[in-house]
Amino acid sequence: MGNMHTRNSLLCNVRDLWLNWQTMKAGKNVGIVLVTAPEMKTARRLARAALEGRLAACANLVPRVESHYWWQGRISKATEVLIVLKTTAGRLAALERLILAAHPYDTPEVVALPVARVNERYLSWWKQSVG
Repeated sequence: MGNMHTRNSLLCNVRDLWLNWQTMKAGKNVGIVLVTAPEMKTARRLARAALEGRLAACANLVPRVESHYWWQGRISKATEVLIVLKTTAGRLAALERLILAAHPYDTPEVVALPVARVNERYLSWWKQSVG
């Protein structure tokens, strides 16, 4: 009986998610940009520069992300800060230039992801917040 209840709850959650998905707006011309920084001071500086330049509507700083990666022929690991930036297609190139110019890494992570769906009010604020 427990498994049936769990399965029914899961199906209800999937149905509710789908209904919410249908009422949300398409994330046309907006995207999420992921950037890692070596520590919080740098992450705050990069986030502030992006916001002051109206290149992002928001920057979330996620501390203590453990990164594992290939660097100079070896597997490396570091504790970093993940910066999640919300921008628009029209400001993406300028945001990338800012990050590349101001970042202390030789090869900073700048990964842009499209947004499929987003709450209508949030989307409106997002677009208004980016110049």
